[in-house]
Amino acid sequence: MTADSETPKALRARELGVARSTLYYKPLKPDRDWQLKCRIEEVLRTPGKHSYGSRRIAQDLGLNRKRVKRVMNIFGIKAYRRRGRKWKKTKNIKVIYPNLLLTEYPSYENHIWVSDFTRIPFQGKVVYVATVEDLYTRKVVGVSVYTTHAVQLVLSALMNAILTNARPAIFHSDNGSEYDSVIFIEALETLGIMISRSAPGCPWENGYQESFYDKFKVDLGDPGRFKTLGELVLAVYQQIWLYNNTRIHSALKMPPVQFALQATAAYNSSHKVSV
Repeated sequence: MTADSETPKALRARELGVARSTLYYKPLKPDRDWQLKCRIEEVLRTPGKHSYGSRRIAQDLGLNRKRVKRVMNIFGIKAYRRRGRKWKKTKNIKVIYPNLLLTEYPSYENHIWVSDFTRIPFQGKVVYVATVEDLYTRKVVGVSVYTTHAVQLVLSALMNAILTNARPAIFHSDNGSEYDSVIFIEALETLGIMISRSAPGCPWENGYQESFYDKFKVDLGDPGRFKTLGELVLAVYQQIWLYNNTRIHSALKMPPVQFALQATAAYNSSHKVSV
């Protein structure tokens, strides 16, 4: 087929560098899985049920366990396990913000961002990695690496995301002191971003980032193999790039960047945006 004989969609696909089939892609809409996610979180919020696994949650909801387990895996929901340590309650929370993820479904790119940070042991010390994830594309849009977990850690990740993306409508996190700091809240309010928080004592409500870190640490491997902090930091950024661009996401069936590209191409095609 020559360029002159190609259909409009074939031409658009060739110009965008994607398969023609991607232009028929339909953006995700609220579905049964999201509704079930909200029901599972409500069960886990109930006093006495924080430690429920998929079996007891399924029994509580009167549903098939396989379906409940599948949805918990998709959204990174895990029951709270004490593991011999006392649960640390967040103290002095200035404002209790609602969990908007119980009612809002990610409907487009940069609609909802979620954020958290994790710890990586290195040469007898701890390195902290903070990330910001777009819930619609599951792409990590912001990252920062520090040797402390002060507010600068999470603020830097947010600013990193803002520099290269449109500001989100909603920003979700837990109630950690870093996210509850005056400067961080002022940054979100100045940008006109709605604040969403997991309920105090309910870490599973930010399971998206927990799930990401579980896989990220496996893919990163033993940090002890790096001789310098610079080598570790480089590996962290490389691994996040691989996650965004090459690692197939179980919920998307493709890497996040590819998913975002398809969604954009489909939107532009349906709205007849000229390239």
